[in-house]
Amino acid sequence: MYLYADDGFLPSAFVSHTQKRGNMHTPTLRRSARASLALIASACLLASCQNPDNRPADETSAATPESSASHSPTSSGPATTEATKTSATESEGPRATAEGHVVVLSTGGTIASTHDKTGAVVPTVTGSKLVEPLSGTFDSDKLTLEVKDIAKLDSSAMTLDDTDSIITAVHKELQRKDVDGVVVTHGTDSMEETAIAVDTFQDSEKPVALTGAMRPFDDPNPDGPDNLALAVKTVTDPANRGRGTFIAFADHVIPARGAFKSDTSKADGFANNNGEKQPQRPKALKFKPLGNTRVDIIAAYPGAPADLIQRSLDSGAEGIVIEGMGAGNIGDELAQAAQAAAKKVPVVLTTRVDHGPVEGIYGGAGGGATLADAGVISSGTLRAPQARMLLAAAITTGTDAEDLFAHAE
Repeated sequence: MYLYADDGFLPSAFVSHTQKRGNMHTPTLRRSARASLALIASACLLASCQNPDNRPADETSAATPESSASHSPTSSGPATTEATKTSATESEGPRATAEGHVVVLSTGGTIASTHDKTGAVVPTVTGSKLVEPLSGTFDSDKLTLEVKDIAKLDSSAMTLDDTDSIITAVHKELQRKDVDGVVVTHGTDSMEETAIAVDTFQDSEKPVALTGAMRPFDDPNPDGPDNLALAVKTVTDPANRGRGTFIAFADHVIPARGAFKSDTSKADGFANNNGEKQPQRPKALKFKPLGNTRVDIIAAYPGAPADLIQRSLDSGAEGIVIEGMGAGNIGDELAQAAQAAAKKVPVVLTTRVDHGPVEGIYGGAGGGATLADAGVISSGTLRAPQARMLLAAAITTGTDAEDLFAHAE
């Protein structure tokens, strides 16, 4: 396989390998042992993930292409800030159906990570190396894959400034007439937030798909190549035009709105809170940076005190998301503070329960019905991480938050 650069073609084997040492707090010996055990257990993990037992049958609602062919493990490459292009090489066997010009934006995450000398998993792999395993999957006469590295982050470390950078990069590529869709490779920890943020500002009919991996690039059986192939097929599928942003993961194509990470370790790690229904998307907002907007998430629990909300406001929060219990209920003391806060800043109520809508059906000081009457906004099918992103977008753009969340019912 060859990588395309401004100065011509270079064999991919010419790329050197680098690794970074992670800043960890556990003893080196224990990490090394744990990493070795993880490699041995990866095959068992893969087998257990092929038929997950915690996913309802109705959690996919977008056009789901066929699964891609299996891939053998490959090695990592060094970081780069240059955009590169790669095209599939000729190989035996059937080719997956995908036509057009797709831009792959690499941002880091487990899909782009390898084990360092201590056994820690850190992002080291360039976007061009991520695409190499797809060399025999697609017909290069029909599909062009253009790869750009825009970040190399663990997604749990992402800030709203990083989210802004990704939104800006996606928007730029979607405006190109020669581009048919955009894929973003991303860490799984905050993928649901970035997905809904991109979707909220997406004013193009061209599809966008985020994907990643639960096993690192140098795992004996990585899941990244199959997930990436699925994402490519998702954004080249004509049925997905005009449907916004998706998460493509483990043979499932999930609309961004209502998606969430549902398992910490299984390869089938994402779920959807919309059932088979395609979620309604509000009109795209004109992008404004989110980086300077503070929205806090406050978890409700039995006996949660009012000062959780007051301290958030005193620290400069411009909006608050309360992660309630059940269908959207909180204790009396926290409820009084929420009702008072709703007179100053937008307050959104969601739930800590994975599935089901937030519904204002209970009375009492902290019941969902009482809170709704006091101006607290229901998040509908969105959970706290996505509700925070949507509220930040509303505040930044001067949009009535109720208008954005009305589409999440």
